[in-house]
Amino acid sequence: MTQTPTVLRKIIARKWEEIAERKKTVPLADLQHGLLHPQPVRGFVQAIADRIAAGQPGVIAEIKKASPSKGVIREHFVPAELARSYEQGGAACLSVLTDVDFFQGADAYLQEARAATDLPVIRKDFLVDEYQVYEARAIGADCVLLIVAALEPQKLADLNTLAMELGLDVLVEVHDAAELEIALSLPNKLIGINNRNLHTFDVSLQTTFDLLDQIGPERIVVTESGILSPEDVRVMRERNVNAFLIGEAFMRENDPGTALKSFFS
Repeated sequence: MTQTPTVLRKIIARKWEEIAERKKTVPLADLQHGLLHPQPVRGFVQAIADRIAAGQPGVIAEIKKASPSKGVIREHFVPAELARSYEQGGAACLSVLTDVDFFQGADAYLQEARAATDLPVIRKDFLVDEYQVYEARAIGADCVLLIVAALEPQKLADLNTLAMELGLDVLVEVHDAAELEIALSLPNKLIGINNRNLHTFDVSLQTTFDLLDQIGPERIVVTESGILSPEDVRVMRERNVNAFLIGEAFMRENDPGTALKSFFS
């Protein structure tokens, strides 16, 4: 897409190379064959909806070792340990970075985190091809992220349909009003609003507030990036935003689950 931010374009270019490499190792037909008897999915959207219905926040707690803008965020990085900490801290779901080149993630991190808890897990990566959706289901993800800025509208719709056919939930991520309009054309329950400007990397919670009026009550808004304090949480919840994707603020703490609990107490 012509307006795709520079950093995102670089990541996507590398992603196409990675997909080609992976297809040589595990052809698409092999992935599909392996899904003839897939393991059951855990309801990602349902876990968040249940928390909100009970008057609690639906927290998607992120397991992330590094980022392109911050470098290594957490040196002591044991996904299973982090997942258990988050579960004890009250997370509704987990998000695990699987991108290798820019976030130092791995598919194995998702598998380790999911095996250590009963929580549903989203594969946080840059999905641009059907292969990655099958791959997400094969490695045990319960949900996938689709970024509107990274995909042409028809491709977005196609990947969304495939994910749902495979039993996966989908978090559709937007950054502005134009992207939101595209996202709202899909039947999804979850709309993620990323408060980070992907062109400048500036973060403003106002991004979420500016888009809220366009989103009906049938959707669940997940605010992403820039939630750095209990005060940020309070301001969001006052505006009826009750689902949060938070990573860095927790990853920098000795015990991420304890940090989560104090954020939302």
